[in-house]
Order: sequence, then C-alpha cells, then structure tokens
Amino acid sequence: MNRLILAAGILASGLLAGCTVGPNYHRPPMPAPPAYKTEGPWRVAAPKDAIPKGAWWEIYSDAELNNYEQQLLKANQSLSAAQDRLSQSRSLARVTSAGYFPTLNTDPNASRTRYSGNRPEVVTIGRPLTQNTFEIPFLLNYEPDLFGKVRRTLEASNASLQSTAADYYNVILVLTAELAADYFSLRELDAETQVVQEGVTIQQEGLRLVDARHTGGVASGLDLAQQQTLLDSTQTQLYLVQQQRAQFEHAIAVLTGNAASTFSIPVLPLNATPPAIPLGVPSDLLERRPDVATAERQMAYQNAQVGIATAAFYPQLTLFGGGGVQSTDITTLFSAPSAIWAVGGDLLQPIFQGGRNRANLAAAKSAYDEAEANYRESVLTAFQQVEDGLSGLNTLSQAVATQNAAVADARRSLELSNNRYVGGVTSYLDVITAQSALLTNQRLATQLLGQQMVTSVYLVKALGGGWDASQIQNEQVHPKAIQTIQQ
Repeated sequence: MNRLILAAGILASGLLAGCTVGPNYHRPPMPAPPAYKTEGPWRVAAPKDAIPKGAWWEIYSDAELNNYEQQLLKANQSLSAAQDRLSQSRSLARVTSAGYFPTLNTDPNASRTRYSGNRPEVVTIGRPLTQNTFEIPFLLNYEPDLFGKVRRTLEASNASLQSTAADYYNVILVLTAELAADYFSLRELDAETQVVQEGVTIQQEGLRLVDARHTGGVASGLDLAQQQTLLDSTQTQLYLVQQQRAQFEHAIAVLTGNAASTFSIPVLPLNATPPAIPLGVPSDLLERRPDVATAERQMAYQNAQVGIATAAFYPQLTLFGGGGVQSTDITTLFSAPSAIWAVGGDLLQPIFQGGRNRANLAAAKSAYDEAEANYRESVLTAFQQVEDGLSGLNTLSQAVATQNAAVADARRSLELSNNRYVGGVTSYLDVITAQSALLTNQRLATQLLGQQMVTSVYLVKALGGGWDASQIQNEQVHPKAIQTIQQ
C-alpha cells in the first residue's frame, strides 16, 4: 500500500512537472587575444614536453622535488581541509536532490487521558471519563516541481559542488607551486652559500698575504684593517644567507606536513635551467585554470538562484496523504475498524508579499552580474599572470647571460689587481674593490638563476599546471530511485 502511494507520488511528479522558469545558463563570451605578447627562444617546446597532468612539477626532472610534492599531497593540512570542504559540498548537493521525492513519516503514540466531568459538549453530563488512545499514523507529503524550483535548486547545488571541486584543484596548484618555488629558492641559497664561502676563502687568503707583507714592512696597517673589515662583512653575509635558507626549509616542512624542528633538507646547490614550457593559446586559459573554473561555476550558481527567485512568483502545490490505525484498546489496534486515512492537497499562490519576491529576484540578478564581473576579472588576471611570467623569463634569460659575463670579468679583474699589488704597481684598495665586486657579481648571478626557476614555476602555475576543466564535469549529483526509501 505504502509503496503504491510512493509510486503514485513519483508519477505525479513526472506528470505535473511542466516547465522550469528562469534563465537557462550560458557562459558569457570572453574575448581572448590570439597570441601572447612576449616572445623568447626558451618558449620552444615539442608536443612530448606538454605539462604533465596533475604532477606538473615532473617537468623539472628533479627527483627530490617530486618526493616533497608527493609528501605535500599526502600530508598537507590545508589540502586536507579543502578535501573536507569538497566532501561537504557533495553531501549538501545530495540533500538538495531529496526535494525530488516524497517524504513519509510515522509517529506511533499511546496516551491515557482523564476528561473532566464538567467538560463542554459531553454525551453524559457530570461524569468524568478516562480513555486510552493507541495510534500508529503515517503521513506522506509531496511537492510536485511544477515550475522547476527543485530543479533550479539542484542545478545551483551542482554548480556550487563543481565550484568547490575547482577550488580544491586550485588549492593543490597553489600549494604545489609554493612548494616548488620555496624548493628552488632554497637551492639557490645553497648555491649562494657556496659562493659566499668561496668569497670568504679568497678573502682569508688575501688577509694572510697582507698580514705577511705587513709583518715584513711592505704593507701598511691600513691595508690589513681594510682586508679584515671586508672578511668580517662577508662572514656576516654568510650567516644571513644561512638564516634565509632555514626559513625556506621551515616553510617546506609545514607544506609537507612535518614539524619544522624535526625536518631538514640536505645542502645541494642549484644546478638547473628552466625547462621548455608549452603555452598553447590564450583562450586555453578558460579551460586550464581552476580559479577561472571556480569563477565560472559561481556564475552558473547565481544563474540558478535567479530561477529559484523567479519560481517564487508561481503557485506551489503540496499533496499529502495519511493513514494508519487508531484504537482505545491495544488489542483491537490492528483490526479493520481501527483504520484511519486522509488525502488532500494545498495550492499556495502568492498574491501580496510586500515586494519581497520582487526584491529577492532583483538581488539574485545583481548577484549574477557580480559573478559575471568576477569571472571576467579572473580571466583578465590569468592573461596578466602568464604575460608576467613570459616577460620575466625573457628578461631574466638576457640578464643571466650578461651577468655570467660580468662574473668572468670580475674574476679577471681580481687576478690583475692581485698581480699589480704584488708587483707594487697599485694599492691594496684595488684588490679589496675587486674582491668585493667579484662576490657581488657571483651572488647576483646565482640569484638570477634562482629567479629564473621560481619565475618558471609561477608561469606553469599561471598556465594551470596541466589541469583542465574536464576534471570537474563528473562532480554532479543526480536523483536516484533508491532515495525513495532512504532516510
């Protein structure tokens, strides 16, 4: 009997669901430039060099980086929180899909009541009455989706689910890019530490030379003091570089889910060059950036909200049916005369609402316009970030070449200054100046290499890290027949 009632309710839904009010969603067009502005020889990439799906960091062919990235995916707490948000969004979408189905409730109850002998409207006046009541009622309620309110609500929930899924993938992209940038920054500081240590060695040798000449009466005390000052200053720089390295090591510890006090990374100076990065065309960013997908799905969500607000102007039909058994004697509770039932319906048509529905619709339309503006802004920001990465790498590649030449020139200058000083042609100030210039240029060359690697990481991030929008298409909830008998 109950299953027949449920089936009738579902059939009524199919018969009465006539139309879905409100606008259907279409992604607004977003003009994209035909090509990127910045050109550079480093851009050339064969099809086999495509950014790997998911594990985009493998493009750098660094086994240690790959290991840290895998640790991040397993143990990062921000990523774990994003996973929980996605699971929550899936559950909330399933809650919304329940609106397609009737609800059936039962409320068994038993009571014993004494009625007053002076009660109004009694058959036997003046006599109190004590009565037992036993009841097992069932109540079926169903609201046919006449104008698509439930459909629009599920549409909104699915759009919100997909937005949360895109946001989850964006969290992965942001965290893995941050880890890669920190890793290459740390390796650059390892190389810079090596450079400063070499500078300390050169200056210590110079100090021994000046000290020996000072002892022999050839060099002045001023030369000795100047060399000692330069050495002390360089040792100070070494400590500061090591302190910066420790901060990046601590940051990587947190990203990989480790306590900073128990985590360490072996010293290994940076020895890499940015890989060829396939760019595609600018319009690809509309499908490759998870943050753009988040903004686009927010538009779809707000569009569905407009449909929900529009449905509030139309009639709302509620069907109900009830049945069960009721008796004053528990021994006769399940006999035929104890049966009770009721069926009915309720049609609610809003007439005057004080402008509430009209205001809700206007607010929903404004929220959609805001979401569309945010989407367009996210696309423009994506174009900007890619162009920033392209121009940055192009400029850095030129700067690295000229800076390497500057290091070679500074090294030659130091050699000449040492020879001239030993030959008595010039003062020791020229040697100190040459030592300082060499160290400065070596550090800058190392820093530029580190900036190249970090900039290439952020370019890969700006391109979406190998992600594409197809990864969230299956994140949808559909009503299932099994829900008819689920709590």
